[in-house]
Amino acid sequence: MQYIDNVIFLILLIAGFGLFAKSLKELYRNIKLGREIDRTDRKAERWAIMTRVALGQSKMVKRPIAGILHIFVYVGFVIINIELLEIIIDGIFGTHRFLQSVLGDSFYAFFTGFLEILAALVVLAVVVFFIRRNFYGVKRLTMKELFGWPKQDANWILIIEFALMVAFFTMNGADFYADSTRFSSNFPISKHLFPFFGNFSLETLHIIEKSAWWFHFVGILFFMNYLYYSKHLHIILAFPNTWFANLEKKGEFNNLDTVTKEIKLMMDPNADPYAAPAEGEVGVPSKFGAEDIFDLNQHQLMSAYSCTECGRCTSVCPANITGKKLSPRLIMMKTRDRLEEVGKNLNKNGGKFVDDGKKLLNDYITKEELWACTTCNACVEACPVLIDPLSIIFEMRRFLVMEQSAAPQELNLMMTNVENNAAPWQYNQADRLNWAND
Repeated sequence: MQYIDNVIFLILLIAGFGLFAKSLKELYRNIKLGREIDRTDRKAERWAIMTRVALGQSKMVKRPIAGILHIFVYVGFVIINIELLEIIIDGIFGTHRFLQSVLGDSFYAFFTGFLEILAALVVLAVVVFFIRRNFYGVKRLTMKELFGWPKQDANWILIIEFALMVAFFTMNGADFYADSTRFSSNFPISKHLFPFFGNFSLETLHIIEKSAWWFHFVGILFFMNYLYYSKHLHIILAFPNTWFANLEKKGEFNNLDTVTKEIKLMMDPNADPYAAPAEGEVGVPSKFGAEDIFDLNQHQLMSAYSCTECGRCTSVCPANITGKKLSPRLIMMKTRDRLEEVGKNLNKNGGKFVDDGKKLLNDYITKEELWACTTCNACVEACPVLIDPLSIIFEMRRFLVMEQSAAPQELNLMMTNVENNAAPWQYNQADRLNWAND
C-alpha cells in the first residue's frame, strides 16, 4: 500500500510541475509577442529597487492596514511552503517528518512552531481580506469592472489559502495527538485547536493526518497551476516586473528613433530611404504607436500579467474620480484579456496567429478612455509593483494621432497652429507682441 501511495504521489508531483512548466512557457511566449526593449542598464539600481519594492513590499505599506496584512500573507505563505520540501521527501521515500531527523527535535520544534504562528497570521489576514472585499464596501474593490470573474478569482484565492492553512493545522494537530511523546514540544497552536482529537483512536488520527497531508499537497499543486489563470501571477512576476521597470523620470516620454530617422531623410536629399539601418539605429516600423498588443513592448505585456487588480491606481486617478470612463486598472485588465485571447488563438492554430478582426484599440480600450487621461502619473506612483498604465495609454494615443489623425478637435487645432504659427494660438507670428503695444 505504501508503495502505491509513493507512485501516486510521484505521478501527481510530475504532472503538477509539468503543467506549471507548460503554463510558464505559454506565459513567456505571450510576453515575447511584444516589441523588444532593452532595460538591462543600471543593474545595481534595478536589483535595489526589486529588493525594496517586490521583496520588501515597500509600496504596499503606504496603506498600512492592507499593507501589513498583505505582508502576513506574503511572508507566511512563502515560508510555510518551505515545508513542501519535507512533503516531497516524505511522499517519494515514504518517510514521516523527515526534517525532524535532519534538524533535531529541538530545532524542528522551533521550526514547526514558527510555521504555525505564520499560518495563524495568514488565516487572520485572509479572513479580514475576505470580509473587507465582500462586506466592508471599499470602493476600489467593489467597482463595476470587478464584477464577475475578477471578484470570483480574488475570493477563490482567499478560500484556497484559508483551506490550505486549515489542512496544515489539521495535519499537525492529528500528528500531535497520535504521538504526543515524539511531538510534545511541537505544534503550539494546532494542539489547542483540536482538543477533541484526544478522544479519537490512533487509526482515526492516522486517517485524519494522512487526509489533511494529501489535501495540503494536492492543494498546493492546484494553487500553483491556478496562478496562470489568476491575477495572483504577481506572486511570480512582481520580481521581474520591478527589475525591468522604467527608471527614467516620470513624465519623460521616449522619443521615437524612427521619427528622428525620417526627419534626417527629409533634411538630407542624398540619403537613401531604403538603406539598411546602421548599427544602433532602428528601422522604420509598420506603424507608429500601438494599435494592438503586438505594438506594445514586452515589459508592458509583462505588466499586464503582473497587475494585482488592487485598484490603487484607479482610486487616485483624477479622471476616474471626476466620473470619466478611464480606469488605469481596467486598462491593464483589458490589455491582459486581449493578450490572453491572442494566446488562445496561437494555441488553436499551431503557434501561428490568425487575424481575428479584433484590436486592443476600440475592441477593448476605447478612445474615450484614452483621451480622458490627464497624464498626471498618479497611477504610476500608486502601483505597488511599478506598473505603468500611462505608457500604454500614451502609445495608443500616439497611434491615434500619428497614424489616424484622430485626435480630438481641440488638439488638432493646437497642432495646426504650432505647425503654421510656431505657437499653439491662432494668430500670425508677426502679431505675437501686439498685446504689449498699449
